Amino acid sequence: MSLSGSSVIVTGAGAGLGRAYALELARQGAKVVVNDVSEDAAGAVVDEISSAGGEAVAAVVPVGDSAAADQLVQTAVDSFGRLDALVTNAGILRDKSLLKMTDEDFDAVIHVHLRGTFTCVRAAYKYFKENGVAGHIVCIGSPTGQRGNFGQTNYAAAKAGIVGMVRTWALEMKKAGVTVNAVIPVAATAMTKTVPYFRAAVEADERGEPMPDFFRKDLGFGPADDVAGVVAFLASSEADGITGQVLGAGGDRLQVWSHPQPVAEEYHDGGWDFSTTSDRGNAIVKENLQDVGEKFPELPDELKPKD
Repeated sequence: MSLSGSSVIVTGAGAGLGRAYALELARQGAKVVVNDVSEDAAGAVVDEISSAGGEAVAAVVPVGDSAAADQLVQTAVDSFGRLDALVTNAGILRDKSLLKMTDEDFDAVIHVHLRGTFTCVRAAYKYFKENGVAGHIVCIGSPTGQRGNFGQTNYAAAKAGIVGMVRTWALEMKKAGVTVNAVIPVAATAMTKTVPYFRAAVEADERGEPMPDFFRKDLGFGPADDVAGVVAFLASSEADGITGQVLGAGGDRLQVWSHPQPVAEEYHDGGWDFSTTSDRGNAIVKENLQDVGEKFPELPDELKPKD
C-alpha cells in the first residue's frame, strides 16, 4: 500500500466526499485524522476505518481560524507521530442569487472554504518545512470555481481562489519538495442531489445501484468513491513530482484542467485607446467570446425526471 504508515488529515470528512477520501486513504494504509464539526459524524467514520483494520482519530473543530489548523496538525503529530499529507475538503453552502446574498452568506462560505484552506495549508506546510517532510497537499475545488454557476457567487469565488492559491503554493513549496494540487470532483453530493438533472443518478446511488452509463461515461459523473482514488494518489509518494496541477475526477473520467491562457492576441502601436478598442478590439473580442457555466447534453428520455 503506497500510503502505508503515513499520517493524513482530511477536513470535512464526516460525510459525503470527505468521508470517501478518508476511507480510501485508510484503505491505502494511511492513518487518518478525520475532521468534522459533528462529533457523531467524525466518530462514525473513525469507527468505519477502525472496523476495517485501519487507524483513525476524530478532530472535532470548525476549520477557518489558525487555531483550528494548528490543532489539526498537532492532533496528527500527537496521535501518529508525524504528518505526511493534508486534504482540504471542508466547506458549507449558502446559495442565493446576487441581490439576495447577504454579507453574512458571503463571508461564511469564504471563511470555511477559502480561509480554511489557507490556514490549514499554511499550518501543514510549516510542519513539513520545519521537519524536512516532503509532504503532499490536496485541495478540493469545484466545477463552479472553474466555470461559474447561478446562485453561487460566494462558492465560486472561494473555489476559484483555492485553485489560484494552489498554483502559487506550487511555486513556493517546490524547493521544500512539497507537492500541492487541486481536485475538481464531479460527484453525487448534497448539492447535486437538489438538481433535477442528476436525480436519476443520485437516486440510483442511494439505492446502492450503479449509476446509468450516461452519467458515468458521457458526463463523468459518479459516486464519491470515484473521486477518492485520485485524491489518495495525489496524497501519496506515487505523485512525487506532480505539483501545481488541477485534476478533474468523476464517473469514468479523469481530466487535467489547463491553466488560463489567452485565446487571442493582437498588438496596436500606441496602445488600445477607446476608439481603437471600439473599432478593432470589439471584433477581436466578439470573435473569441468564451462561454460560462456548465453545458450539459439533453437527458435521455428514460432518465428525465417524471415530475
